[in-house]
Formats: sequence, C-alpha cells, structure tokens
Amino acid sequence: MPPKQVDTTISPSATGDALNLANEHASDHPLKLYAGWFCPFVQRVWITLQEKNIDYQYIEINPYNKTPEFLALNPRGLIPTLVLPPSEDSKQRVLYESVIVCEYLDEQYNSGTRLLPSDPYERARARLWVNFVEKKLVAGWYRFIQHTPDKAYTLDEVREEFLGNLKTFVREMDEEGEGWFRKEGFGLVDVSFVPWAGRLWLIDYYKAGGVGIPGQEEREKLGGEERRVWERWERWVGAVMGREGVRRTWSEKGEYVGVYKRYAEDQTGSEVGKATREGRGLP
Repeated sequence: MPPKQVDTTISPSATGDALNLANEHASDHPLKLYAGWFCPFVQRVWITLQEKNIDYQYIEINPYNKTPEFLALNPRGLIPTLVLPPSEDSKQRVLYESVIVCEYLDEQYNSGTRLLPSDPYERARARLWVNFVEKKLVAGWYRFIQHTPDKAYTLDEVREEFLGNLKTFVREMDEEGEGWFRKEGFGLVDVSFVPWAGRLWLIDYYKAGGVGIPGQEEREKLGGEERRVWERWERWVGAVMGREGVRRTWSEKGEYVGVYKRYAEDQTGSEVGKATREGRGLP
C-alpha cells in the first residue's frame, strides 16, 4: 500500500489547553504563526513564543493539504512558518525551520525567557546539543515509531540505539539546578526536545516493548550510574512538562493516537516520514 499523501482525517483544530491558547491568539496580528496543532516542530516555536511573552496570531492549517496561499509564503510547504511584520519597504518577510525560528525569536525579543546563553562558549555548546537532539533523538524517534517488520533493522536495534543516544543526552544535563538541561535555566536545548519527549508514550502505545525506559521498580535493580541517569531523566521530564509555556501547547492526549497511527504503520505522507522511510536526514 503506498503512503497516504493527503490526510483529511486530522482534527481541524487543537483541543484542551492548546485550543484555549490558539483561541487567545486568533485575532489578526502582524506576526503570524502558521501551524498544525499536532506537529512537534510547530510546538517548538509555539513554546518559544509563550516563553518570550510575544504577541502573535495563530493560524491553523493542514500541511498535508497545502493551499496555494500557504505555498506562496513557504514554497517548501513546511510548518511552522512564521510571517514577520513587513519591513520598512513593505516587503513580506517569512521564516521557517523550527530551530532557526526559535533562535530568531530569542534574539529579536528581549522579553520573557532568555533561551540561549549570552556567553559565546555556552551559546555554542547549547547549539551543539540542539544539533544532537535533531540528528540523534528526533531522527531516532521517527525511525523508532516508523519501524515495521519488513525493515532491514530490528525493533530491538532501534530501541538500543535510541536509548543509547538518550542516555548520552541525559548525562550532559546539569545535576544541581532546577531540572533543566543547563543550570542557568530553561533554554533552547529543552525546547528542542520536549515535544518528542512528550510523545514517547506513542512508541509505548504502538511498538512492542515500548521505548524501554526503566520504571521506578526496575531502576532500583540497576547499578548506581545507570540508575542516576534515569532518575535525572525523570527529573527533567517533570520539570519541562510542568512548565506553563510547555503545558499550554498540548492538545488532549487521545487526539495524537490517530495522527501517529500512520507513522506507526509507516504510511504517512509527511516530509519527515518520507525522509525517514528513505533513510535521509530530516527535511
């Protein structure tokens, strides 16, 4: 069966906290976020807008059914797409690629949370770990959920690789602060991964054996270093998922099941899904 190119079954709007937030930002505004409620790349930018206390207009679209008007803004047809206020010469200005958009918002607006450190070395280090998240954890998440029995690699191999990369990420987290990746506070590294961290349960739902992160009873049987890694992971998840700027961007949990069924069957027509299927990097 060929992958579906257009998904018309996706709910046309967010639900729960995310719907309330979208409605609060429905009014016309020169800064416009073209978004899909279910998209984790969109969620990165949405969290950033909230953390920076930036006013904006939220515009829901279905990226599987791109309109000519949207493609005129972003010929690649990807979300998130951010339309900026016109320049002094009235030219339209558009940005896309979620990490680039997040960095722009952090640099352009002095309000709210500073997501990247001011120190050049620490800023570079944060970017290194955002890159690790993108290439290892996010790409690994899609490889995991899109695994099917006909693949050349086994589900156990995918799980082992993903958990190994996740432990590498966790070992770099600050151990003494309030739970964020870096001691200075919630930042871009946290923003870059939290949408997929919050979707790990979908792998538990769809894939035999799930992600494989040990629960509390299992952790008690582990060696000291291994146990500390997973305790640190749990602390980070609790911190980031409890943050208001993150919490308000989630729709009701059950809504994600149908959206990601196509990924679990490796039948999605999304650009990310196609790239993963073909063994390419993220688009």
